[in-house]
Amino acid sequence: MTAKTKKQIVIEAAAKLFSDKGYSAASMRELAGRVGLEQASSLYNHIKSKEAALQEICFENAQKFTDGITTIESNISDPGEQIRALINLHIQVATNDITSVTVFNDEWRHLSEPQLSEFLALRKDYEERFKEIINKGIKTGTFKNINPTVALHTILSALKWIHYWYKTGRDSDLEIVKKDIMLLLMSGLSSND
Repeated sequence: MTAKTKKQIVIEAAAKLFSDKGYSAASMRELAGRVGLEQASSLYNHIKSKEAALQEICFENAQKFTDGITTIESNISDPGEQIRALINLHIQVATNDITSVTVFNDEWRHLSEPQLSEFLALRKDYEERFKEIINKGIKTGTFKNINPTVALHTILSALKWIHYWYKTGRDSDLEIVKKDIMLLLMSGLSSND
């Protein structure tokens, strides 16, 4: 395992700070204290600004979802298996870095232009690709004939809470959580029910 760079340490500390206090209430001085720097100005050797840290967190997580859906589209042809893989992707991303995902989900609104528009375009593209998989499943008879937009937002809403609830070491085993979520979401889509 490679040692973390000072920038990575700063970004992780920023994610924790933004998650704990919210982006608006966080300060560069506080962030400097969390990484052991006496002067907030020393942070500028590692990041340009508080917003630069937010951008890094938001776009890094967006990239995980974009890379994930691209891999799924390239390697899996069955829409049912694609949706299963996307559900697993969301669970994996949410539980691998809970702090960063919390900031990604809750604090993106603080991005300024042009990054905000770029971020929203990435999100819209991801959602359209996800919805197209649902459409394909409806057309092939894999899924019920339901409104694909309703299906998309129901699935995404159902997955959005995981990072709030799941903590490493919690009583519920992650594999059981995955199995139960998969059962609930896929049985709602499947035309076999």
